[in-house]
Amino acid sequence: MYNFKNDYSEGAHPRILDKLIATNLVQQLGYGEDEYAQEAKAVLKEKLSNQAATIHFVSGGTQTNLLVISFLLRVHEAVISAKTGHIAANETGAIEATGHKVITTETIDGKLRPEDVAEVLAVYALAPHVVKPRIVYISNSTEIGTIYSKDEIKTLYKFCQSHQLLLYMDGARLGHALTAENNDLTLATISQYTDVFYIGGTKNGALLGEAIIFNKPELATDFDYAIKQKGAMLAKGRILSIQFLELFKDDLYFDLARKANTLAMRIATAVREKGYTFLTQSTTNQLFPILPKKIIERLSADYQFYIWKNIDADYAAIRLITSWATDEEKVTAFIKDLQEV
Repeated sequence: MYNFKNDYSEGAHPRILDKLIATNLVQQLGYGEDEYAQEAKAVLKEKLSNQAATIHFVSGGTQTNLLVISFLLRVHEAVISAKTGHIAANETGAIEATGHKVITTETIDGKLRPEDVAEVLAVYALAPHVVKPRIVYISNSTEIGTIYSKDEIKTLYKFCQSHQLLLYMDGARLGHALTAENNDLTLATISQYTDVFYIGGTKNGALLGEAIIFNKPELATDFDYAIKQKGAMLAKGRILSIQFLELFKDDLYFDLARKANTLAMRIATAVREKGYTFLTQSTTNQLFPILPKKIIERLSADYQFYIWKNIDADYAAIRLITSWATDEEKVTAFIKDLQEV
């Protein structure tokens, strides 16, 4: 049975494993002071076109969101998220457990727009009797496979600035967003039009790891204290930095994400040719085709995937995810089985 449930079923790209082995006995300082961390940060700053950026490496996405959001918020402040946002739907109340409210709002396609945020601000205007919205949290790509355009990010960022809000982007699948066929963003433009974001490695070829980017260094003052206090500072920080150095020194990161997107689009084309539609119009490695339940049942015999949403008595939306390591032959087999059933 082949797994289309997620994009982290495999370990790591062989080049990363080779680099970890090659450097295994080279002595380094701990806690992020290793030479690989300095080199990886220099490479990333070039990609960002932002030499002032402050960069930290941590091990996972939920950990990243918890660290950044709880650090930036004062005790009475809250974060705004789409209802589908990862911090609202999939992180076991991690943000709320730090004492901060996640204010959710419905969206059309998983993306927040200024009017969505404005509605929240209007509701939470009775100071000091309600929490104060301070951070706008977005994901790119979103949890339902859609991506932000440059104009959308720029417009949202300017709205946030005019309302004294911080814009924070979850980049768990940022590589897939940046290599989507309809993308017009770069790391440099994201660095220009967000306050903080992270580059996800876990879901794009790394064993584990995310790179937190504070685009404005003044926001990151003493952030290393927060990392340590919350148990997220690895003694063997080299394990994280070596991976990001390998992923970005020659754009391997983007090559891996592009492969995942390409395979997903092959499946998407086959779904459309069969006359089926999608829950969302995704151009990334997450697909949400709406299929007859009888076909879903037959495909489930050979493939693992999530049944995402029940549409009616006869149809449901499933989620299929491809990765940097997805077997092309399995994609071909899935398409053949879909066509035959």
